[in-house]
Amino acid sequence: MTKLTPPEDCSSMEALRAEIDRLDIELVQLLAVRAGYIDRAVQLKQQNGWPARIPDRVEEVVMNARAAAEGEGLDPDLIERLWRQLVDWSIAREARVIREE
Repeated sequence: MTKLTPPEDCSSMEALRAEIDRLDIELVQLLAVRAGYIDRAVQLKQQNGWPARIPDRVEEVVMNARAAAEGEGLDPDLIERLWRQLVDWSIAREARVIREE
């Protein structure tokens, strides 16, 4: 992660917005890295004969995100909603490949 100017040290909206934009780019980059892990999961699931959706794992991932949110002082309900969307997208990505091959 790049060094950011702390929010309290941003002296203008322009400076604050620049930091938010930098963070948004990093978040997208991290999501792209995560997608690479999802692609690898497809290969491993195929080797093991596993389906794209494994409900216990879905709940584990979501609960991990909720716990992390709580630890960071974020709204865990918001993070759960976001993570459920992210996980659903990931599973759909896996399912397309698993069904095609």
